[in-house]
Amino acid sequence: MHTIRVIPCLDVDNGRVVKGVNFVDLVDAGDPVEIAAAYDMEGADEVVFLDITASSDGRKTAVELARAVAAKLFIPFTVGGGIRTVEDFRNILREGADKVAVNSAAIRNPDLISEAAAKFGSQCVVVAIDARRCEADYKGPAEDIAPDNNTPRAADTKGGWTIYLNGGRVDTGIDAVEWAKAAERLGAGEILLTSMDKDGTKSGFDNELTRAVADSVGIPVIASGGAGSLEHFASGVKEGHADAVLAASLFHFKELEINEVKRYMQSEGIEVRL
Repeated sequence: MHTIRVIPCLDVDNGRVVKGVNFVDLVDAGDPVEIAAAYDMEGADEVVFLDITASSDGRKTAVELARAVAAKLFIPFTVGGGIRTVEDFRNILREGADKVAVNSAAIRNPDLISEAAAKFGSQCVVVAIDARRCEADYKGPAEDIAPDNNTPRAADTKGGWTIYLNGGRVDTGIDAVEWAKAAERLGAGEILLTSMDKDGTKSGFDNELTRAVADSVGIPVIASGGAGSLEHFASGVKEGHADAVLAASLFHFKELEINEVKRYMQSEGIEVRL
């Protein structure tokens, strides 16, 4: 087994780290620069910084904040939120990020993935996917949100999960597994997969969703949304087939320490960096 990464996520809104449940009811969790520096010291393998309202508010990622966070880190650092163009990729990478995560803009314009991969390399391109399980009678959104995206719709693939844009606010109707496969074909180097159903619930990762995506692509998949115990991290790898596991509030509020998670995973036969 290859080395599994443990990644804390900094969801940032108005310059502060926040955390909620099912993408709503956000509460303040602290200063992103201080938190990022602490995670580096605690043994995190990477840090993800997501400006969670940049896309919905129609503004660009907080470049200055990204620069400040990057200056404190000696581990790989991913930035996402409000990324719309190849020039946005360039600006964020110039400020010290190792990778750039793109979500809404890639759904609306899939060519952004291939253009960024061609310019900076697939290793810099992370496609973030916010997915929610479909009800049995799901028929899709009232209107086609992303008409230029030809990826199969969840209603046509008979269930599973549909992806959302603008920080989980808008249902696209696009099938999550099919979109992950398309993202890989377009040149993405990694998938950051968040279960909206599990987000903030501490009931465990959606291992069925993670496994469905991980088994369908040949690039790394980061499981996100739902971690609440040491056992959840191990099951995300063993049952969900994730290449990395991500959490936010558990780490922010010191309910679990990163090295504590890693030691547990190692005891379960999972290879980690200690």
